[in-house]
Amino acid sequence: MSDQHGVPPDVESKLVRLEHLVAEAKAVPLSASIMLNRAEVDSLVGELRDALPDELAQARWVIRERDEILEHARQDADRLLEDAREERDRLVSREGVVRGADEEAERILGDAREHARRIRLEAEDYVDAKLANFEVVLNKTLTAVERGRAKLRGTLDTDALGGPDDPDDPEDLAGEADGAR
Repeated sequence: MSDQHGVPPDVESKLVRLEHLVAEAKAVPLSASIMLNRAEVDSLVGELRDALPDELAQARWVIRERDEILEHARQDADRLLEDAREERDRLVSREGVVRGADEEAERILGDAREHARRIRLEAEDYVDAKLANFEVVLNKTLTAVERGRAKLRGTLDTDALGGPDDPDDPEDLAGEADGAR
């Protein structure tokens, strides 16, 4: 068992004995020095030395192990931090690429929509012009058809009456000339 300072009991007892030796030692007159029994102090220091090496070796081993664990933890933390930075950079880069691609896709779609709108308007204008031209041709054709029908009706009406249909018609004029001879 150890006391509150973490020192083993045998080492602790030897240190207490050393403290008593120093405390009970006779003072040297007119100085701060004391007189100790050399053999007694040497014996106590030897016992302490014999008791401490195992404890010191264990303490050194614990400290060395602690230092290795801390260094390993630092290396792991550095590696994790570097991995996290690389992942962040990769995600930011990928996000930037995705954002850029989205923006480019939107721009292309906008251009395509605008191009399609222009083509549609041009096609509508072309079809409207062709229909207007066709309407003019149809109106002329319709007018010609109406004149032709009217002329036909007029000829039929004059045939029924027996008179010339058109005073300017060369056949009618030729017919009149034959009749006048």
